[in-house]
Amino acid sequence: MKNLLVIVIVIFSIHLQSQTYVKVNALTTLLSLPNVGIETSIGKKSTFQFDILASPWKSVKGKPRQFYIFIPEYRYHFHEKYNGFYVGANIGATMFNFQKWNYLNTNQYEKGFGYLIGATIGYQAKINDKFVLDCFLGGGSSQGFYKGYYISSGERYETAKDYNKSGEWIPYRGGVMVSYKLN
Repeated sequence: MKNLLVIVIVIFSIHLQSQTYVKVNALTTLLSLPNVGIETSIGKKSTFQFDILASPWKSVKGKPRQFYIFIPEYRYHFHEKYNGFYVGANIGATMFNFQKWNYLNTNQYEKGFGYLIGATIGYQAKINDKFVLDCFLGGGSSQGFYKGYYISSGERYETAKDYNKSGEWIPYRGGVMVSYKLN
């Protein structure tokens, strides 16, 4: 019990000393794809960010367009945190019920999950004591596990016993995050 109390006090003390920002991606939000996150200080030149990008639309013009991407990311800032260039390393998870770009003119879509491993490069500009703009672009390896279905019947179109697998190197994150400092 004593150890638990010490751990709680240490974590609370670190949180009080850290800078934490809540963020919204202005570019993806304009496209009706909300991307929200939180970034907090974990070292002199290091931060940790967790964000979620979502397309909650079950159907757009009769085609499935629903997906969720969850990305935790470590960031190293070359000068000072929240002001200047940084690089990040991330690993994330995806869930989707979506018609991929190469199936757009077909009656087929995919439903499944996947993981992402990649990197980000970005630049943060302080506007004032409370606001920061974060311009970034990232990508890497995307590995998906899915089942393919016909839109019209809901029946599977492929013959994989369990899940089909696909992997590709793609850009999977980017935009301009408007960040607000909490503490």
